[in-house]
Amino acid sequence: MLDTPMIPVLAGIAAILVFATLAFFASRYKRCPSDRILVVYGKVGGNKSAKCVHGGASFVWPVIQDYAYLSLTPMPIDIQLRGALSQQNIRVNTPSTFTVGISTEPGVMENAAERLLGQTQPQIQELAKDIIFGQMRVVIATMPIEEINADRDKLIANISNGVEVELKKVGLRLINVNVQDITDESGYIEALGKEAAARAINDAKIKVSQQERDGDIGAALADKEKRISVAQAQAEAVTGENLSAVEIANSIASRREKEAEAERLGTAAEKVASAKALQESYLAEESAERQRAKREEASQMATIIVQAEIEKRKIEVLAEAEKNRVRISAEAQRLRIELEAEAEKRRIELVAQADAEKIRIIKEGEAAGLKTYMEAEAAGTLAQLEARAKGFQSIVTAAGGADKAAQLMVTEQLPGLVAEQVKAISGIKIDKLTVWDSGRTGEDGKTRTADFLSGLVGSVPPLHEIATNVGIELPGYLGKPAAKKSAPPTDSKAS
Repeated sequence: MLDTPMIPVLAGIAAILVFATLAFFASRYKRCPSDRILVVYGKVGGNKSAKCVHGGASFVWPVIQDYAYLSLTPMPIDIQLRGALSQQNIRVNTPSTFTVGISTEPGVMENAAERLLGQTQPQIQELAKDIIFGQMRVVIATMPIEEINADRDKLIANISNGVEVELKKVGLRLINVNVQDITDESGYIEALGKEAAARAINDAKIKVSQQERDGDIGAALADKEKRISVAQAQAEAVTGENLSAVEIANSIASRREKEAEAERLGTAAEKVASAKALQESYLAEESAERQRAKREEASQMATIIVQAEIEKRKIEVLAEAEKNRVRISAEAQRLRIELEAEAEKRRIELVAQADAEKIRIIKEGEAAGLKTYMEAEAAGTLAQLEARAKGFQSIVTAAGGADKAAQLMVTEQLPGLVAEQVKAISGIKIDKLTVWDSGRTGEDGKTRTADFLSGLVGSVPPLHEIATNVGIELPGYLGKPAAKKSAPPTDSKAS
């Protein structure tokens, strides 16, 4: 059993451990502020790269997970778009201000976590600016310039729809669009404004003239009704006056004359006012037609200039492309020639190496064959010499000594020697022999012809001389050599 004093210590340690564990887990429980998105990344499950939380909290497991925040602060972006082509190929300047921010829409937040996490606000603004620039050019290219200038709401709606779709791909949303002004480089929009102002002024002038005319006509009619009423009252007053009828008739005639003159003057004034109104109306219409003609002329001139500029640019692009094509073709030709030369050089080297290897193999084969042939020939010669040596040894043993064996071998060669002696004179061809002999005999009793023949036979070396020359003495049964005769004295006179 534990000692009583140790129980409080262990309880304190357990309490500290429990408190430390709770504090650690509490530190890993992350709450997301309302102006941010909590991105938990790592092993989040569900085959997702990150888990996004907005307006809530999430527990971040240690080691296998980590977290970061994405700010929802709106980002204003100034777009100074200049030179965008409209549907009529007129370049339009539309400086605008866009306000974007990171979207909190499910699915789009994950795009922001994947593509914007870790980037600074200027980097995000630059990315959004590139997207907005491209979409604004696309939208303006689909609208005529009159519609761009007159219907701002439709322009902003088209831009918002196009930009919103592209911004969602990177996790952003469009908050506000403000198009500041719309101008063009050719002055077409300014001409449209002047035309509209002139038309409004002309319409106002026409309305003023019409109102003045209506006022004059109304005044004349009121005066006419007044005078008619007065005349009727006066006529009723003088009907009872018989005595003064003539005077009244004269007065009435005079009055009527004056009234007719007044009516004539009123009608003339009315017609003059109407003519002035019509003249001003015609002048306004003429001015409007002139402005319309100027606008058409400006439009046609802009179209011609734009087409000429496009054609010029097209020619420049084609020339540059042809230049690049020629340069690339020349470079490709040069590279092809170099590669062919290098390949030919390599082929020659390989052929030379192959020939050298072939010659080496042939030479090695010839050397090996020659070596084999020489070894076989040497072995054959050695065998022949060994056999001859054994035969010589047997002959020496059978003859009873080397000297006798040598004499015996020389004796065996005598037939060949005699044959060689015979060959010495057998090769002499005597087709015809004419001998002039007087028949006288010499001291030895032989004629000269006999001496000639005996001398011819004597020119063949005797057998004993040949044996003596080789150091062999023939046996007695082969005869003895004849004694040499002394040469007859030489007649000095005969010689």
